[in-house]
Amino acid sequence: METVGLGIHFEDLPIGRQFQTTARTVTEADITAFVNATGMVESMFIDLEYLQARGDMAGRVSPAALVYSFAEGLLVQSTMQHTGLAFLNMELDVKGPTFAGDTIHVECEVVEARLTRKPGRGLVRTRNNIVNQDGQTVITYTPLRMVKCRDETLGRAEN
Repeated sequence: METVGLGIHFEDLPIGRQFQTTARTVTEADITAFVNATGMVESMFIDLEYLQARGDMAGRVSPAALVYSFAEGLLVQSTMQHTGLAFLNMELDVKGPTFAGDTIHVECEVVEARLTRKPGRGLVRTRNNIVNQDGQTVITYTPLRMVKCRDETLGRAEN
C-alpha cells in the first residue's frame, strides 16, 4: 500500500521546478503561544494598546520568526518526510507584516540543484516566497538543503 505525504527526492527537484504548499491561518493564539514559548515579549507582539497608539499597525502583528516557522512546517509536511537530511543555510528578507487572521502559503522555485560527493545525496536551494491571502509576499528566503536521492548510487566522485 502506498504511503502518501513522503518527501520529494533530489531527482524530482530540477532547477526551475515550481510548487506551492497548502495554506495556514495565523491566529492570535499562535502568536501568544509563540511569544510565550520563545520569550519574544516585545511590546509590538504583546501590547495591543501600544499598537493602537502607534497607529501604523492594522492589528495584532506576528513575529516574522513565527511566520517563517509556519512556512517550514508547511514545507516539511509536503516535501521533506523521509528525504530531508539537513538544513544548511539561508538568506531571509522580511517584506511586510503578517497579522493575526492572515492566511499564508509558500511558493517555491528550485534555483540550485547539484549532487554531493557522497553518493545518494544532493543539495537543493529553493527561493521560497511566503504569500498572504492578498497575494502579497511577506517573507522571501532561500534555504539550501541536503536531500536524499532515490538512486543511492548517484553522486560525484572524490577528486
